[in-house]
Amino acid sequence: MFNKFIHRPVFAIIISVVIVFIGGLAIKQLPISQFPQIAPTTVNIFIAYPGSSADVLVNSTLITLEQAINGVEGMRYIATDATSAGEATLRIIFEPGTDPNDAVIRVKTRVDQVMPLLPELVQREGVVITPIQPSMLMYVNLYSTEKSMDEKFLFNYATVKMIPEIQRTKGVARAQILGSRRFAMRVWLNPDRMRAYSISVEEVMESLAEQSIIGRPGRLGQSSGIAAQSLEYVLTYKGRYNEPEEYENIIIRANAEGESIHLRDIATVE
Repeated sequence: MFNKFIHRPVFAIIISVVIVFIGGLAIKQLPISQFPQIAPTTVNIFIAYPGSSADVLVNSTLITLEQAINGVEGMRYIATDATSAGEATLRIIFEPGTDPNDAVIRVKTRVDQVMPLLPELVQREGVVITPIQPSMLMYVNLYSTEKSMDEKFLFNYATVKMIPEIQRTKGVARAQILGSRRFAMRVWLNPDRMRAYSISVEEVMESLAEQSIIGRPGRLGQSSGIAAQSLEYVLTYKGRYNEPEEYENIIIRANAEGESIHLRDIATVE
């Protein structure tokens, strides 16, 4: 057989060209992946319960979610982690090859079934469900040599400018900032003053929710469609408070004699 190729070199060249041509066509049909799917599909659930301890978070939220999610189709095991800062992470690991979108839908269906059983504050803060890989792909350090750009400025810049752009990148499941320097209004309650006035934390939170709101006052003079209306006024509301003095003036409790207890009497706002 080899003698034929030796005595007929043109025939051997033609066969070689045909093999190379067929190989060139076949290589385009081969599946190629820069990051092959070697890690199992993971769905991450982030839970926030401000003011609670790790034990309270486990008993009130995590146990309920674990019982509801356990046994979801394609699941291998569940891993949970709760901190004393009132935050918890629940990871559901699926079999390799499970579609991440299908896994999220299955988990979300189970979570929605028990959502009314969770504490009200947990429902308001939100239960965030995202598909993620079990390891981080990249860390980015942000710094500045300018004295005017302190840590808070850099944190706010990264939150407003960088994180949205990174999250819009194809293939990125989640981008987060390690550490907590977010701009917020902080209310430091004084337990001794609250005990003296017999005021609970729930009463303070209700007052904050009732008085610092985004209102929708409506309109005046809106046409009814029957008669012509020349003037129409759109009412505007100041909206949610954004200054410490405004929060300090929130009324926590008042009586018929005109006496009132403000937030500044039992807390420090900054």
